[in-house]
Amino acid sequence: MTMDKPTHKPFSQDVQQIALKNMQKLRDSFPDLHQQLNDEQQQQLMQIIGLSDFVSRQFLRHPQWITNVFEELTVDTLSEFYRSRLLRQLETVSNDNEAKHIIRLFRQRQMVTIAWRDFLGFATTEQSLFDLSKLAEATIIATRDWLYQNLCDLYGVPCNAQGEPQPLMIMGMGKLGGGELNFSSDIDLIFAYPEAGETVGGRKPRDNQEFFTRMGQKLIALLDQVTIDGFAYRVDMRLRPYGESGPLVCSYSALEHYYQDQGREWERYAMIKARVLGPFCSQKQELKELLRPFKYRRYIDYTAIESLRKMKRMIAQEVRRRQLDNNIKLGAGGIREAEFVVQNFQLIHGGRQADLRKQNILLALDNIFHHGYIGFNDKVELKKGYLYLRRVENLLQAIDDQQTQTLPDNELDWQRLTWAMNEPSPQALQQKIHEHMENINQQFQVCVGEDQQEDDSCDWAEQIWHEQDLEVAQHLAQAQGVDANELLEKLFSWRADILKKPIGPKGRDALDKLMGYLISELCQHPKSANAFAAIALVLNRVLGRTTYLELLCENPGARKQLILLCQASPWIGEQLAKFPMLLDELIDPAQLYQITKLEDYQHELRQYCLRIPEDDLELQMETLRQFKLSHQLRIAAADITGLLDVDAVSEHLTRLAETLIKQVVQYAWHQTEKRHGCPEHLSANQTGFAVVGYGKLGGRELGYGSDLDLVFLHNCQDKASLTNGEKQIESTRFYAKLAQKIIHLFATRTSSGELYEVDMRLRPSGASGLLVSEIERFGEYQHQAKTWEQQALVRARMIDGNDELYEQFERHRQSVLTQPRDQGLLKTEIDAMREKMMAHLLSVTDEQFDLKHSRGGIVDIEFMTQYWVLAYSDQYPRLAKYSDNLRVLKTLIKLDLLSKEDVTRLLEAYQYYRKISHHCALVGLSTKVMLSKEIEQYVKHVTSCYERILKQV
Repeated sequence: MTMDKPTHKPFSQDVQQIALKNMQKLRDSFPDLHQQLNDEQQQQLMQIIGLSDFVSRQFLRHPQWITNVFEELTVDTLSEFYRSRLLRQLETVSNDNEAKHIIRLFRQRQMVTIAWRDFLGFATTEQSLFDLSKLAEATIIATRDWLYQNLCDLYGVPCNAQGEPQPLMIMGMGKLGGGELNFSSDIDLIFAYPEAGETVGGRKPRDNQEFFTRMGQKLIALLDQVTIDGFAYRVDMRLRPYGESGPLVCSYSALEHYYQDQGREWERYAMIKARVLGPFCSQKQELKELLRPFKYRRYIDYTAIESLRKMKRMIAQEVRRRQLDNNIKLGAGGIREAEFVVQNFQLIHGGRQADLRKQNILLALDNIFHHGYIGFNDKVELKKGYLYLRRVENLLQAIDDQQTQTLPDNELDWQRLTWAMNEPSPQALQQKIHEHMENINQQFQVCVGEDQQEDDSCDWAEQIWHEQDLEVAQHLAQAQGVDANELLEKLFSWRADILKKPIGPKGRDALDKLMGYLISELCQHPKSANAFAAIALVLNRVLGRTTYLELLCENPGARKQLILLCQASPWIGEQLAKFPMLLDELIDPAQLYQITKLEDYQHELRQYCLRIPEDDLELQMETLRQFKLSHQLRIAAADITGLLDVDAVSEHLTRLAETLIKQVVQYAWHQTEKRHGCPEHLSANQTGFAVVGYGKLGGRELGYGSDLDLVFLHNCQDKASLTNGEKQIESTRFYAKLAQKIIHLFATRTSSGELYEVDMRLRPSGASGLLVSEIERFGEYQHQAKTWEQQALVRARMIDGNDELYEQFERHRQSVLTQPRDQGLLKTEIDAMREKMMAHLLSVTDEQFDLKHSRGGIVDIEFMTQYWVLAYSDQYPRLAKYSDNLRVLKTLIKLDLLSKEDVTRLLEAYQYYRKISHHCALVGLSTKVMLSKEIEQYVKHVTSCYERILKQV
């Protein structure tokens, strides 16, 4: 898409004089030129030759280009035919000198058009950068292809051991790789070829390395060498392995070996923008995949921050050394800092978020925003500032085709820039540049920042960490007014163990730095020893992963949250220790405590999974587990800080599980359908499959670490029904395989653990029954089921399935629950099951109370609730509507089946027990608690109700 040409004010006097002078030169040399142009075209020509000395020179040499350019000014895509045009011009060329002439004129011809469009506003900045990049790529590849054919004719075709021809692959680095090339930029290249071998068809075989080295040298000369026509591109090969001392060309295996064993952090940074140039081919994809593990770590990588800082410090030193004042690329807030902000997130998160692996900064920035790593306003301002500076840079270079990012030191060029940027004055332009650079620098400081200043207040804590004598360390703490004897005892004991572990010098430095901060910050908390016990578990797991130590060093907020959460909940500490990737959640407290709305879990998961390849089952499983862990951590953090009450905690944990169940079913269906097709009885977009949740899941009362009681149903009544895929199987067998796949997706242990433990024993006939039941047979079975199975059905509800299945399931559930029953027999059977459970599951001392199984506890309330549903639903079907205890109990009041006082006390007891159960899970304690007066009061009322309701037959 092209821009509408902006309306500019008239030239300043100085620029007007240059324009008139250059126009007169053109007319003197080509008197009939004005006859070929209309008034508007002459006006545009006057403008461009006044603004760009480069364009003026080219037109004086090649006046025929002027009319050609007008044909291209409003074309949307200039770059589409670059390569084919240059190849056609090179077809009949047989020697290097002639090729150099054609290549240079071709580049200059296209650059004139790009400059014209840029200066006069016919193209956006993005279009100009794209066209410049495509022009360079097309020139490089067309030159390579012409040269390859010439050398093959001379020396034979380079082949591998199997006789397959081997091409020269060229990686474009920096802005060329990112499709953001400057007007007068160097091009950074790396040459590679797939496999070793030798040439075939020449007078004598030559080693592939020799062939491609020769080819690389000639290619550089064709592009870089200065001739009477100038040069095409300055070629920089210093980014190749081993730099200037390394081989000019490497095989893929040599590249892989180098980057695995010797690749440095700055090379990772450079590789972010690396792009294999030219049309797609298998060798291009192979090279891309070979380099990916070096660029992007599997885990979140915070070592990138320090690497970027080091590079920034080196750049700042160079700016000072070379007195590069007013440099819009390298100065504070310049183009490089904008790139650093984006590449910071790419290096850190690109290993896990594939869509961040973009060479183009603007594409990467959009995806960084979509993942929530940067706010909308920050994204908009960063993009606006980056594009503004890039436009200034491009115009600055297009004035005379000079590689510069330093703002003008003369009034004429300031006036040229001011006119082209459509600003009212040079002062206004300078102010605009200053504002954009200031904003970019602020974002750079937030995202990457400079080194933390040495904090003298932590000196004593660092001394403690390095002190060998415990008593001396305790005195150092006391001198700071800190009573940390218990903490230091645990610290010294832990340190003695970890000093024996091979951490490595980099890890040791990071640990030493971190412990100074941690000791100082821990000593500010009253229960520092308990917090450290949990933190030590986390540190034990991440000692070998320097990236996590660096994360905690670089983020005071993350350390604060680590201490607070570990102090409040050893369970959270255990989760962080088991799954260190959760440390990433601590960086932004606002996000950590911002709980997802119940209705948004499904949308969030869908977005989370959107970019995962549909056939990458391993990544799908890992992503689901990471989603669960991160959201479970947020729920727990909100729980211990009082942001959520017990009902809200269970509601969120339940909704999280439901969302994951639905996604697991989708993945399992896709995998099974891909192999066998769909059951033939299904209509479009139907699965005929349902998941029913029982127990805490069905009752919307999941806790931390709860398993899932599931039952699977299908609606295929025709046993002869088959699937419609290539590997046809019976539809009932299809559903069995689907169920097995679902259980596999839940139970498989990845690096992030298992998703949920699934319990299928509540299905018809228990462990000996079919894994999936036909829904009508399920209904028949439930009518004949034992009382305890119908008790379980009270807490059952459909979690996933279409409307038709939902209606069938609800019809069967209502039919079973509302059938008339002998209340005396029902009481006897329910109480007998309760006594049996107590005999098998209850084990407490006289001073202890098991929140779940003791008399007067949670199970008593649940059994009473189930009794009321089974005993009275034939008279009051409303009772069978709900699967959760809270709404059933509240309905009893409305139906006058129980007094408001009794229900209120049962609800208070039930809520209190569940609240304590959640707390026990978070602090890592058993649900067997010491009897207190408050508990005894609840026990007394629950037991009284139970005796009255279920014991009196």
